[in-house]
Amino acid sequence: MKEKTYRNVFAEAGYSPAEILKKTEDCFYEIFYGPDRFYHESGPDMAYIEDTGNLDVRTEGMSYGMMMCVQMNRKREFDRLWKWARTYMYMDIGVNSGYFAWSVSPQGIPNARGPAPDGEEFFAMALFFASHRWGDGEGIFCYSREARKILHTCLHKEDDGMGHNMWDAGNHLIRFIPEADFTDPSYHVPHFYELFARWADEEDRRFWKKAADASRRFLRRACHPVTGLSAEYSSYEGEPYTDHQDRFGKHDWYYSDAYRTIANIALDYEWFGKEAGSRWHIDTAEKLQKFFCETAEEAPRAIYSVEGEIVGKHALHPTAITATNAQASLASDVPASGNALRCVKEFWETPMRTGERRYYDNCLYFFAVLALGGNYRIY
Repeated sequence: MKEKTYRNVFAEAGYSPAEILKKTEDCFYEIFYGPDRFYHESGPDMAYIEDTGNLDVRTEGMSYGMMMCVQMNRKREFDRLWKWARTYMYMDIGVNSGYFAWSVSPQGIPNARGPAPDGEEFFAMALFFASHRWGDGEGIFCYSREARKILHTCLHKEDDGMGHNMWDAGNHLIRFIPEADFTDPSYHVPHFYELFARWADEEDRRFWKKAADASRRFLRRACHPVTGLSAEYSSYEGEPYTDHQDRFGKHDWYYSDAYRTIANIALDYEWFGKEAGSRWHIDTAEKLQKFFCETAEEAPRAIYSVEGEIVGKHALHPTAITATNAQASLASDVPASGNALRCVKEFWETPMRTGERRYYDNCLYFFAVLALGGNYRIY
């Protein structure tokens, strides 16, 4: 792959290289070593990322932490996280063998016997990047082999009648959980699938290319045509998931998971959309930023329906909204200005979150810092 140039939206907004570098390094330090850190070392060679709001360790956070480390060239911390995940989260027996338990106690005791597919896709992507950045090692540190093994399991569990695939073989869309027939829009990362189509097992590469195209079509449907907002969970057609009586509860609103959707759309545009001349990425980002800067100005951190109606006064993760609103600015074809610039400046001036709910907000915060500074890269 030819060398890619990455857009630096922070620089467009007037911040200096020294300021951007400091903000990036400060964010990493705060998460991993600062007084409000949620990275914790365990024994001589392992570590975990704690969900401070739920007091557990999740595949979401572990795979996020690994992605942060490979982007920051921090192999030591990456290997510690990966060894903890493989030791305490990987399931080698039962119907979900080959997957990772989505929730485990900090002591390594499983809270769940099932996976959450966003963890597997982030694990695989971080491992491929680690392979390309640092080279493959031995055992579980043969990163590329581990990544391919994860992706193979995700697509082939049903071949022998043992469990469910994480992607629907018919429509190429990721499932909310393997046994569900609906999805989570924020799980859709077509920019990852484009790379899986190059680096996964050869027999599966065509599937991953189709998955990238299918997810882009899905995201266009899942984001509201006026507000740009998506629901937390949805049907494969993009309609908000409204079966509130089942075990999952209410998830048809613009709430915690959903904030990631626009961040993923923006990063897809940065990595692959610009070359394709895509407009839907741009249009969706502009609609969402217009909603928050103009329509929702009086209550910008509330809970909304996808149509933009207030359904709750206080968002659980307000800093995450600020971060992902700003990251949406990557999906534009002009230097940062107007609502895009306003969102970036608001984010720059917003500190990282403190308190018990800091984990999720600060993960999305750091990803936005990386992306807007041109440092969320393909390796």
